[in-house]
Amino acid sequence: MSDLRFYLDENISPAVTEQLKLREIDAVCVRDLNLFGDDDRNHLERATDMNRVLCTHDQDFLRLALAKSDHAGIVFAEHYGAKIGGWVKALRKLHAEIEAEEMRGLVKFVSAK
Repeated sequence: MSDLRFYLDENISPAVTEQLKLREIDAVCVRDLNLFGDDDRNHLERATDMNRVLCTHDQDFLRLALAKSDHAGIVFAEHYGAKIGGWVKALRKLHAEIEAEEMRGLVKFVSAK
């Protein structure tokens, strides 16, 4: 089983976190941490400190990744057409295919439709 863990940005429904947990995948969302509205840099640093891959629709994280290559990884999906089930499917697939160490410093683009 993969050691990949996820940190879902505030722009992704907490239902994704709930669905991942039901499938025994370690995930937290910004709302669970009571950090709604925090700065994107803080979210990326916190996710990195927690050794969690940050999942988002927010393109600001792509710019941050260019400036800071030392992060636990970022999963990005276009917001348009994204669905809860699409995110769950994409993250389950990623969880099955990659280990946390392999994800460090990477940005993965997924479809969440």
